[in-house]
Amino acid sequence: MSLQSFLSKIWNQIKALFDGIPAELKTAIHIGVEVTEGIKTFVDSPAADILTAIIPGDIDDEVKNWLRAKLPAILTELKLADSCGQLTDPSEITKCAVQVLQGLDGDVKSAFLHNLSILVAQVAADGKLTWSDGVYILQWYYEHEFKAAA
Repeated sequence: MSLQSFLSKIWNQIKALFDGIPAELKTAIHIGVEVTEGIKTFVDSPAADILTAIIPGDIDDEVKNWLRAKLPAILTELKLADSCGQLTDPSEITKCAVQVLQGLDGDVKSAFLHNLSILVAQVAADGKLTWSDGVYILQWYYEHEFKAAA
């Protein structure tokens, strides 16, 4: 069996898993990817509220408020905002973390963004998504649903 064939079988199994998960978890996975993509593409504007710019506008207000509260803590936990430890404003913490992300290279940046997607999806899923499930499902969703729709 070739490596390509093996990986194809794994992706098909993950697709079957994704198709069978509840709608609220699918939404949480989508939010995790959307927020991370927002961070990846955010252009620093002094007039913009960074948290508003990176959180998708089409998600529930309660989830938005929760993400606004939790995202700076997640970024701090990932050690993206260590150089800005004196900051307390959530928007400033997030801006600082985005600046740190901008300075990371290739695989390190991708790893941080993947981990961030999982953590955000876990917050949006209210703890109903495990880390191990999130690792595979978010990667599959990003590659086969999100990028395909873009």
